[in-house]
Amino acid sequence: MQNMARVKTSPPSWRTLSARFTDERDCLASFLALESAEIIAGIKPGNLVNVTNRLRPCGRTPYLLWHAHGAELLAETGLEGLVLRDRGDSLLLYLYKPALLQELLLRTPVATILRHCHYPEPADLTATLAQLKERLTDATFPHEIGIFLGYPLKDVLAFMGRIRLPFACQGPWKVYGKPEQSLELADRYRHCRCRMAMRLQECADPVACLREAA
Repeated sequence: MQNMARVKTSPPSWRTLSARFTDERDCLASFLALESAEIIAGIKPGNLVNVTNRLRPCGRTPYLLWHAHGAELLAETGLEGLVLRDRGDSLLLYLYKPALLQELLLRTPVATILRHCHYPEPADLTATLAQLKERLTDATFPHEIGIFLGYPLKDVLAFMGRIRLPFACQGPWKVYGKPEQSLELADRYRHCRCRMAMRLQECADPVACLREAA
């Protein structure tokens, strides 16, 4: 029960940090650093980020900041950003570190599952991500995306209905079967986010935090 309680504790949000950074490039860097904290720490291959086209309390719009500075900022890091869907009022961004994602896709169980999901060459990073993007439309959502987010395979497969495991609890993702390892992993992800939030509260250069992914 203690582990489940920790999973329900949310880390500090970017909303509480953004006002610290008056420069809009720094503001976006703080947003990207927080949203990729687990990737920068080297324990998660990628994250889905909803980038809204709405004015935030700091007086800026993340969507416009991304279009103005996103590519330039990521070019200074080891991160990549793939826009999976852009509706104009928001975009869905997949932030990832190619080396970590490639390592994941080369694992035999992962490659086998993705082939069963009709990804012909899972180890081909560019082709696999292009196919993932193609599958994500307004009408469909590829549930195998949990693999690309570093979720435990048992939870992804059970959610997809490919294996039979009882539902255990709701964390950052749906957990099936024995929950202990999944909840421990969720805690590790959350602690990375909290540590990054603390760093951003103290540092004057959020771009330096983002560059740690290099």
